[in-house]
This record gives sequence, structure tokens and C-alpha cells, in this order.
Amino acid sequence: MNKLRYILLAFLLSTVIVGCKKSWLDVNIDPNTPSNTTAAVSTRLPWVQHYFLYAQGTAGVRASLITQQILSIVVGSHQSEAAGWNPIAGMSTTPYQFFFVGSAANIQDLIDKAEAEQAYHYIGAAKAIRAMGFMLMTDWYGEMPYTEALGAAVTPKFDDGKTIFEGCLKEIDEAIEYFKMTQPATATPLSAGDSWNNGDVNKWIKLCYGLKARWLNNLSKKSSLYNPDAILDALSKAPLSNAEGTVINHEDVKENSGDVLFSDPLKTSIVFNNIAMNENFRVTKWFVDILTNFDGRGVEDPRADKLIPWAQFGTPKEFVRSQGVDMTSPIRFSGKGPVRAEYNAKDDTIRINNNTRVISAHSWYVSSSDPARWGDTVYVSLKSSSIGYNGDVSDIYTFRDGTVGATGTFYSRPDAPTYLLTYAEMCFIKAEVLFKRGDKAGAFNAYKEGILANINLMNSKLATYGNVNPSKSPMTQDKIDAFITNGIGTASDITLKKIMTQKYIAMAYSQQNWNDMRRYDYSPEVYQGWAVPYEYLNTAAAQIKIPLGKYFRRVRQVSHEINYNSANVAASHPNALSDDIWSFPVWWDTNE
Repeated sequence: MNKLRYILLAFLLSTVIVGCKKSWLDVNIDPNTPSNTTAAVSTRLPWVQHYFLYAQGTAGVRASLITQQILSIVVGSHQSEAAGWNPIAGMSTTPYQFFFVGSAANIQDLIDKAEAEQAYHYIGAAKAIRAMGFMLMTDWYGEMPYTEALGAAVTPKFDDGKTIFEGCLKEIDEAIEYFKMTQPATATPLSAGDSWNNGDVNKWIKLCYGLKARWLNNLSKKSSLYNPDAILDALSKAPLSNAEGTVINHEDVKENSGDVLFSDPLKTSIVFNNIAMNENFRVTKWFVDILTNFDGRGVEDPRADKLIPWAQFGTPKEFVRSQGVDMTSPIRFSGKGPVRAEYNAKDDTIRINNNTRVISAHSWYVSSSDPARWGDTVYVSLKSSSIGYNGDVSDIYTFRDGTVGATGTFYSRPDAPTYLLTYAEMCFIKAEVLFKRGDKAGAFNAYKEGILANINLMNSKLATYGNVNPSKSPMTQDKIDAFITNGIGTASDITLKKIMTQKYIAMAYSQQNWNDMRRYDYSPEVYQGWAVPYEYLNTAAAQIKIPLGKYFRRVRQVSHEINYNSANVAASHPNALSDDIWSFPVWWDTNE
């Protein structure tokens, strides 16, 4: 990263650190005299956590567009183009910006401050987050400044993915060792500044081992490096129950000031900030299908009601669940749909389209003059409302007559949790490893346990809402039992397709889902019913970026590096500045 930018941005973040208040953003230093050297470790860590979390959360949402979980209906936006596999530069920036500017720029200062008082657990947290951030960078962009990043070099060289990968593994091992140290009584306790695990060092250690298991499993294409025993060993020290995972809880509160870098609310969930502040996003038919008819058994997943949005229709009002947009159809390519639905909240009819159409009172409609688009009311947006951002009374998006325009979904609400690393993910990694070893019974047990772990973890949050509506209420035990008994198969018919498709559901809005899809070359034999989007197959510009026969493999470098470090960008990969760089695998995604 450019040294001048580092200095300026570090000063910006030091000002932020001493200027915000409330909850884990509380400050005990005079806000009138901000200084990079006066920020305490307990003040700096939550900001490092916050900005890394936003980087990985945004990457996860954009990965969900690439992998066909969701789409944007705003034609030409970087979100819409990502879903259509015609990527544009706008999708590249945010993960890079929030990691380097908000998080990484403060890590060394945090370590230095922690070393001075022997606050070893803060050093462990800093090293763990640094490793997570650079692993995200290489997963996202491939090559990246690493050994010279954040240092004195004005134009730091790029390191290859293998160097970054091995460096991140080394740093996570170092983090574990620091977490195992005993801090002196004079050192700041980790609980004073830890916004993720509330200072629980054992959970941090399990997080680190879980990350090792995840990353080592990502080497499945590297026959000389892939080590199932090492993965299973890491899993034995990773979370062994939902209680041991790292889950970040978010808040929807009135005093929720905007982020200095992006103006989004500080405490709301990253998915809400990315996709649920507006009405632009919809779920895909593929995602709906794997939730409603997994493995073709006709048994609906109890999570379907919670992961697919609902709205109220008709008189009297009735909740209806959204349909999914078929990305293998020409709806977006030639039909230019779906079009945003509108609602007539008046007590009288209205006329639209040059008075040629009459819209009944208290009813949905699409104002397009194209009759083919009038049925787009079946696609409900992922929008949630917010107490803090919208000044609303709740997080349910309603019209002035009280009709629910969108219920939101489990992950899209402002107070939705962020699943940084869960027991469910560990179960699915174990299932994948054991299946490849031929242990079908062990694989099935881990697979089943992963499904139940995710359902139970979701239900623990849903139970806090009460029975508000079909989306915002707990899953019932009878539906859970029916799905586990009749919907997921048995040890005799366990397949990799079942394991990976269920892992995808359990890790919705996760960057790791894109890593997994790339590892398996987007195969429909691994992901039930998956297919590339129709518009990609029929768009010449998209096929320049991702030539036919190739796949969406990485994100092009950000403009900051291209503009200010162009020589090193060009040297980092033969096609770094070519239009088709999006189709070139990152290091761990190439077969050996």
C-alpha cells in the first residue's frame, strides 16, 4: 500500500478512534486532543475488528452475487453486473479499502501498544485479524502487496498467492501462541476491547484453529499440499459446539452514527448495510429451489421461510413468500426484468401508463408499460427497515396503510448476526474430508450435525423475536424433524453434492462459498442444479472478461493499485491489466 496513503489514513483512523462513543466504541481519552499514540489497545481493537468485518462482509455479499444466491435489479450497477458475470471495476474496491484503510493501517500500532504493556492477547487478536485480512485479499484479488504492505515502500511489490497463504498460516499460528500466554495483571484485559468474543481467549483459539481448517481445506486442488490429517487435527481444536463459534451480534439503535469511511450505520449488520437499505435485491430461483426441494425429495427446508422474503398481498392481507428470479432464463437479458414492484397505499384507485391502467386501492403493481413485467410483483425485495437508519419503529418495511412490503430475511435485518466462524462450517469441512476418504457413515454424521447446528444457531436468534410473521419467528420442531428425517438422505446415499449444497445454505452471504465453488469449478455435480447465468452466455462483453469455457475466478485489482502502483500490478500476473483477468484462478484454485 502506498506509504503516503498509509500515513494519511492512519491519521484519519486515529481521529475516528478518539471521536466515537457508545458500546464497544466507547472512548476514555480526551476527544479534543486526538493522537495516534494515545489510543489505548482497548479502544483501537474494536475499530480494527469493525473494519475487517465490513471488508469480509462486503466480500461475502458480492460473492453471493457471483455464486447466484441473490441479484440486483438495478441494470448497470456493479452488483447487477456481478450477478450476470459481466463484472465491472466498481465491485473491486470496498473489501480492499476497508481492510487496508480501516483495519490493517492500525494493526502495527495496536501491536506496538500491546507489546509495551505485555497485553499478549491483543497481539494475538491483531495477528489473527491481519492473517484473516490478507487471506481475504488473496482469495479476492490473487496477488497483493504483503511482505512490503503497510511499510516504508511507496510502491510496494506484489507477492504471489502462495507467499501470502503461507504467511497467513504462520501468523495464525503466532496468534495462537500469544493467546496461550498469561498476561500480567497490569495489562489491559482482552474483555475491555474485544467486540467479537468478549475477551474469551479460548474462543479466540478455537477461531484460529477453525480458520486453519478452512484454509487448509481450500488446498484441495494441491495434491502435494492437501493434508486431510492436518485438517482433522485443526478441526479437533476448533469449535465443537455452537457456543464455541465466533458470532458477532449487531444492533439497531437510534444513536447509530454513520461510518467515517462509508456513512453506513456503525452497529448494524454488514448484510443489511450492503443489500437491505434499499429495494434493489432479490433471491434467485436456484437458491429458492435448494431450500424448497433439496435433493428432489419434495421436503421443504425449515430455513426457507427465514431466508426467503415475504410481503402482504390481497384483501384481507395475506403473507406470500417471494418467488426466485430464474437466472438461467432471459428475464434480465431480453426482458429487462424483474422490475421493482410498487404499492398503491391509497383508499382510491390510481391510473398509470397514460391512464390506460387502473390500479386498485391497497394493491401491488408494476408501472412498466410492458405487460410481460406486470407479474414481477411475485419477486419480493430483501429490504429491511431500521430504527437507527430509517427512523422507523421496527425493522419491518411497511407502507402507510400498514401493509408489509418486505419482511426482511434472517441475514438482512439490521440486528442480524454475522457468523464469522461457526461449528456448522467445521462439521461440513469434516464431512467433505471424511467423504473423500470413503468414510460415508462419518461423513453423513458430520453433514447431519452441520445442518442441525446451523438450524439451531439460527433458531437461537429467531427465538428472541417471538412470532412476528412467517420470516421473523422460530422454526418449529415438527418442520425441523420432518426435514432431518425425510429431506437430507441417509449414510447410504450421502454425496459430495449434498454436503456442499447444504454447506452453501449454512454459509449464506459468505466469501467462503465462492472459494468452495471455485475449488469445484462450479460443477452442478457438486452444487445441485447450479448453472451460469443466461445473460453471460448471451453477452459478448461478458465473454471478453470471462471467455466461454472459463469461470469467474477472481476480482480485478482495485484502481488505487492500478493508478499508483501500476508497474508492480503489471508484474504481479501476466494478465493483471488484461480484460480477462477475472477468469484467471488464484493460487490455491489451480490444479497440481
